[in-house]
Amino acid sequence: QKNSCVLPEDLKNFYLMTDGFQMTWSLKTDDTPMPLGSMVINSVSKLCRLGGSSMYTLPSAPTLADLEDDTDEEGNGDKPEKPHFDSRSLIFELDPCNGNGKVCLVYKHAEPVVSPDTEIWFLDRALYWHFLTKTFTAYYRLLITHLGLPQWQYAFTSYGVSPQAKQWFNMYKPITINTALLYEEADSFVNKLDPNKVFKSKNKTPVLKKKLPSQPPGSQKSHTSMTSAKTSSLAGNSSRK
Repeated sequence: QKNSCVLPEDLKNFYLMTDGFQMTWSLKTDDTPMPLGSMVINSVSKLCRLGGSSMYTLPSAPTLADLEDDTDEEGNGDKPEKPHFDSRSLIFELDPCNGNGKVCLVYKHAEPVVSPDTEIWFLDRALYWHFLTKTFTAYYRLLITHLGLPQWQYAFTSYGVSPQAKQWFNMYKPITINTALLYEEADSFVNKLDPNKVFKSKNKTPVLKKKLPSQPPGSQKSHTSMTSAKTSSLAGNSSRK
């Protein structure tokens, strides 16, 4: 009522079940738990509007609306129209992202009457907008799919996640962070081993033993007769002595 807008049906059903959502998980390093994943949906009381008030208490302090640049590229072709910090859009913070940016519920057409159509956008620390999903349900699925890993929203930006966050992705969600490879080559994660080569029995070449040349029977008989003759001559010499 304060902002003259109606929550989208899926988000309203979510808040009817629970007033916000927060889930964190940790990993153990040297028996010490280290917080890693964080999944947050602000409660209704923390669903604050962005761009309407000044960040400082001074009367002439700048607001986010003062940063609005009419020369920004609007939606052309596949690119959706970006939200505005001024009165043309209504922006509400869904997730503070641990200071890495803000996930926002955006009513892009607020003049003259607020349109019920909403989208989910990510506002990075440099105040650039990045489209995430058209519905809250689709965003909620993304949040669960990415396990709330640090900076996971940056996977939907042109510059991607940081090298440190990429290490966590490679450990816990390797296929998610390598989605570009899936589009380039559908079989990039398919086992390409050829079972015929893996389980092929190796034919060992038999070792050929060299056979001694066989002697003819005649030579064997002559060798035997010569041996017996030598034995008899030796016996005769010993008897003479």
